[in-house]
Amino acid sequence: MSRVEELPDDFDESLNLNEVPPQVAQDLPQPGFDAFAASNEVPFPINEERLKDIEQNDPSAPKMPPAMASVKSHSKEELLSMMNKTPLFMTDIENAGDEHGENELLDALTALQNEGTRGEVAQSFKEQGNEAVQELRWIDAKEFYTKSIAVINAKEDKWEKPESLEAEKKLLRQMEELSHINRALCNLELGNYRSCTLDCAATITLNPKNVKAYYRSSMALLKLEKISEAEDAASRGLAIDPDNKALKTSATKIAERKAYVERVVAKRKAEEELARKQNLVLSTALRARQIRTRKTEQPPEMEDAKIKLVPDALSPESSVEFPAVFLYPMDAQSDFVKGFSELHSIADHLDYIFPLPWDTKKEYTVNGVECFMQTVTGGLIKAGKKLPLLQILSGGKVEVVDELVRIFVVPISKTGKFISEMKARKEG
Repeated sequence: MSRVEELPDDFDESLNLNEVPPQVAQDLPQPGFDAFAASNEVPFPINEERLKDIEQNDPSAPKMPPAMASVKSHSKEELLSMMNKTPLFMTDIENAGDEHGENELLDALTALQNEGTRGEVAQSFKEQGNEAVQELRWIDAKEFYTKSIAVINAKEDKWEKPESLEAEKKLLRQMEELSHINRALCNLELGNYRSCTLDCAATITLNPKNVKAYYRSSMALLKLEKISEAEDAASRGLAIDPDNKALKTSATKIAERKAYVERVVAKRKAEEELARKQNLVLSTALRARQIRTRKTEQPPEMEDAKIKLVPDALSPESSVEFPAVFLYPMDAQSDFVKGFSELHSIADHLDYIFPLPWDTKKEYTVNGVECFMQTVTGGLIKAGKKLPLLQILSGGKVEVVDELVRIFVVPISKTGKFISEMKARKEG
């Protein structure tokens, strides 16, 4: 049997936590004791009428011992109700009383819990919290420490009067500090990092030299990504106890996280600065070419496709490359080209795009189609298939919307119909 204990400042290093404490050893079952033997104690009153019905339904069944009969003679709902009146199983205090709303056992336990001076009651709750911590029951422990603090800060003094006011005052102050710092541990384990820092702050107010408060605060602040505050807490703790191993470990973790965050921030700033320079050079290149661009509130999703300078995004001597879409409006089809250089022509791309797999009538050939682009005013221009894209885009008649060049490809036999439909759409 091993134990989990929070080590006090005056911890005896010779203590072996893997040995069973003498008191615990006395409480363990002794040889010859059968811990699983049937008990004749009756946990609940026996419902004689229902038990009689059970026995009549199965006369051949052996007679049940009293403990089993007390359970079998009640429904599930009745058992839950009776268990809720027992403090060990209680889950709903409001319904824990009898028909008069009374529960003598619960009242006795409550009275016992509040027996003594204010300091003694607070200490009792604190010690129950310590026991829960040893069993890693963090929620229960937190509740006990909260009760201890509530007793200390209660406006109504309903406890016994202390023999020594000075001793009581000292005890209350000690319990307040311990309850806050121990509740900080619970909040840290439960992930309530903000609450942990508040408990640590309360502890430091009571005792500025409480090293555990600086350590737990530093760890909680680190979890909250408040690196500078965490660093400050750890350094203040180390100023009090330079050799504290926990604080040294905390300081190391904080330093590592700080270095990582600084690298990430530096990298992001470098990327942002590079993007700013690239955008500036690209914007200058587009203005020099008299190419108009515009962005809408709902641009199409093109992943990483965008207007860029190739091969060097920072060199004004590079050529501009555009994402482009070839639209076949008469057949509701399209093809996407991720990089259309300003030096290439429409025909350069149609040469490898054609023949189209869905063109069963063989209407789409380089010489059998006309290409169009929309103007700034919503009209159409006929785009020469063999002209470099730069020559088509420059001059300001057309614009590149959302960084995407749109080219309508129409069979020559259907150009009249296409133009009529586009005009009607514009007028409509």
